[in-house]
Amino acid sequence: MQMPRPARSANVVRFDAFEVDLRAKELYKGGRKIKLQTQPFHVLAMLLETPGEIVTREEMQKRLWPADTFVDFDHSLNTAIKKLRQALGDDKTKPRFVETLPKRGYRFLAAVKGPAAPSALAADSMQESAPTAPVPQDALASSWVGRVAKLSCEDELSFALVAIDEATAAERRKLDAANDDLGLSLMIASQRLLMVANGTALRILEVEQGHSRCQARILEGEHYGKTALLPLKLLVESPELNSIRGPRQWSLGK
Repeated sequence: MQMPRPARSANVVRFDAFEVDLRAKELYKGGRKIKLQTQPFHVLAMLLETPGEIVTREEMQKRLWPADTFVDFDHSLNTAIKKLRQALGDDKTKPRFVETLPKRGYRFLAAVKGPAAPSALAADSMQESAPTAPVPQDALASSWVGRVAKLSCEDELSFALVAIDEATAAERRKLDAANDDLGLSLMIASQRLLMVANGTALRILEVEQGHSRCQARILEGEHYGKTALLPLKLLVESPELNSIRGPRQWSLGK
């Protein structure tokens, strides 16, 4: 039975005859859903972030197999890559999609269509050529889109509680006002509110009008691949991931 094609949205990327719904964690070929387990899907999603660029095994281990995960990393990654190639119908010796670079990592070969962040090199070039005059807030907000930041929790907390969408954020505000801890617990259990660890890497997808919040994709940890609404004041740019000089706090109009 042919499954319906996923809705065209900012969460869907395409390559060759395939579509990947990043939010639903689903892979389709010609509108037909292809079975792919969670970890191979996470590997695919990570490769799709930077098509044509090498993703090292060390980067994958840090993002997808945290230090407190007790598994044989090499075996687990090799198995995930094998299952991903099977799902894509790819050949290790003559790859069309996933290229192995021995002792280094992997590279996604096909052209990718859909939401894509500018490369660090392109972002650096834009930054270096920018005028010294004050940048309008709308332009500044646009420049944040696609950048990678790290969560910096307030009051030295180990995690932040973030909503997956505006409806959830509004409901949380009502529960907070009513001191309804049970309601909050139920929202956490249903994963409408996410507990995101301090220092988690996130990619900014969209900055809201007014520039107080943004929609971001979580790039590591338990909630890898999910999107959430976050106050910009909780984000600090990650120089090691964006290849720029010095971190800066994303707070508005300061």
